[in-house]
Amino acid sequence: MGSSSQNRNPELRKDAVWNRWVIFSPARAKRPSEFKSKSPTDPNPNQQCPFCIGHEHECAPEIFRVPPHDPNWKIRVIQNLYPALSRTLPEPDLTPSGSVLDGFGFHDVVIETPVHPVQLCDLSPPEIAQVFLAYTKRIQELATHNSIKYVQVFKNHGASAGASMSHSHSQMMALPIIPPNVSARLGSVKDYFDQTGKCFICEIQRDDLLIDSSTNFFSMVPFAATFPFEIWIVPRYHSPHFHELDAEKAVELGGLLKLMLRKMSLQLNNPPFNYMIQTSPLHVKESELAYTHWFIQIVPQLIGIAGFEIGTGCHINPVFPEDAAKVLREVKVPDSG
Repeated sequence: MGSSSQNRNPELRKDAVWNRWVIFSPARAKRPSEFKSKSPTDPNPNQQCPFCIGHEHECAPEIFRVPPHDPNWKIRVIQNLYPALSRTLPEPDLTPSGSVLDGFGFHDVVIETPVHPVQLCDLSPPEIAQVFLAYTKRIQELATHNSIKYVQVFKNHGASAGASMSHSHSQMMALPIIPPNVSARLGSVKDYFDQTGKCFICEIQRDDLLIDSSTNFFSMVPFAATFPFEIWIVPRYHSPHFHELDAEKAVELGGLLKLMLRKMSLQLNNPPFNYMIQTSPLHVKESELAYTHWFIQIVPQLIGIAGFEIGTGCHINPVFPEDAAKVLREVKVPDSG
């Protein structure tokens, strides 16, 4: 497999979701099956930190915990001690004018487990489901603020992926604007809908890009993946907003996310990674619901970005998506019970 992909010519592919081009240049890389992270995450399992159970007083204020009021909590949602936006500023007007806006917003942390060495992929599907449901509950709370336009849920795992704490956690930022990547995504899928009458994400599944699937979700490498071994988990059913996820589907989604994280860890040497929940703005018009569709984007940190990428917004990916999907499909994950 490797030698044939090695001999392929470079190719440019249009990413129809964000309306940008990606260069696939396999000559710049080793065989897809040989990709490994050079800086695997190896957190100190004996470390104590403010996110550990019993250290709650060292953290920023708590928003809620699961189960509620239980000293033996499973998940805590807290304020970020170093927030990028301030929840104490006055809420801006609904229609910001000009090019400066007060930095009102929310920046929260979701502590996914009370125990330091446990990582998200160590949790059971029902436990991962509880993390998803903590996200949905918090998004629903944030949606009561009229000036909050978008909530980005993301996880940084490993120092080189931006995690300043090794204890398993994710973050949520609630913004008074719709960020540029989200606007670009909505514009692209609207164009597709206007031309075809169909939701682009509903139509996205392809056998050669598929990794795994369950009743309501499938995982794939996108056709114009920005990063090597990038994975998307996509609902088969049309759904604009992640925060409408119900408890039953959350368990199924937890199982598929666990499988993808374990495949990635086994194949790529436990790489640092990011995941982002790509959802719709909170207050979308009725007409926009037909073409917006949430998904989870997982990006292992295997290559840095450099001057060309920063200068052009055009990424170079050394692994063809079909090859990455084949490698990930073939990774056997031992049953962890």
